Amino acid sequence: MRYNNLGQTGLLVSELCLGTMTFGGTGEVWSKIGDLGQSEADALIKVALDGGINFLDTADVYSEGRSEEITGQAIKNLGIAREDVVVATKGFGRVGSAPGPNRVGASRAHILQACKNSLRRLRLDHVDLYQLHGFDAATPVEEMLEALDVLVRHGHVRYVGVSNWAAWQVAKALGIAERKNLAPPRILQSYYTLAGRDLEREIVPMLLSEKVGLMVWSPLAGGLLSGKYDLDEADDTTQGTGRRASFDFPPVERPRARAAVVVLREIAGEKGCSVAQVALAWLLHQPVVTSVIVGAKRPDQLADNLGAVDVVLTDDDLARLDAASALPKEYPGWMIERQAGLRPKQGGRRAG
Repeated sequence: MRYNNLGQTGLLVSELCLGTMTFGGTGEVWSKIGDLGQSEADALIKVALDGGINFLDTADVYSEGRSEEITGQAIKNLGIAREDVVVATKGFGRVGSAPGPNRVGASRAHILQACKNSLRRLRLDHVDLYQLHGFDAATPVEEMLEALDVLVRHGHVRYVGVSNWAAWQVAKALGIAERKNLAPPRILQSYYTLAGRDLEREIVPMLLSEKVGLMVWSPLAGGLLSGKYDLDEADDTTQGTGRRASFDFPPVERPRARAAVVVLREIAGEKGCSVAQVALAWLLHQPVVTSVIVGAKRPDQLADNLGAVDVVLTDDDLARLDAASALPKEYPGWMIERQAGLRPKQGGRRAG
């Protein structure tokens, strides 16, 4: 297991992060994803820690708060020293069924209360990373950042980030944070897989330019890249058992996903590893990636995911995977690429 800086910070996080979306099972959507109880979650977190993971990610909306409660209790049950685990959670969504208009979003009022509620459920006095779980078009970006800054200055949160934001939104937030001396977003949590490389159009270049980290959610595209599904060409459906069969999310472009799975299976056979391990290893080979969030329902599934850190992909492997899953060209990308060679490359002065 390797450890990476959380964006431009001194905090080191494992390249794999344990996601806790499978904890709890409360609510119609979350019950389809997982319904692990306390003892099962304890066992899963122990496998993760024994495998070198020091990073746990949850959110207030997961199972309507139950995921946070189970995660916090597991830390106590396992006797984990607070300094030995990096805990991340998120706020933005509506927790429970109360209909109030201010019980959702990224307003100062909601975020300060949401973080307080998360700390109570986690039974912690602080979280290491607090993320806005979405972009709130009804709230000024300045207000969102000022709320996060208050949490940092009061010691409830060590670092802040955002999730599911567009490139321009992150860039705007960074500029405002610098101008107003507010805690800047250090990491973006986004969906990124071989079956969904949309981030590479605008977000990846922005993250690399501004040195913002990337946490990847659903790295196996909801299990689609685990190798246990067959993507039917005739009716464009997912054949198999598991979460994807009953909860077909996140959406993918099926022809590219089919082509990627074919190559994943070929490489997995050549290397004697699982298809899922190759899919995760591809992400771990991407320079923009800080940590990949893996979720599981059973310790053996998690153990398989942990094996991805030992899978080495050659340049040829990466080229094959890239060819199978590459995004179609779009403007202005194709024009930027066309014009990139017009200026001579800049390098060191030639001796002579």
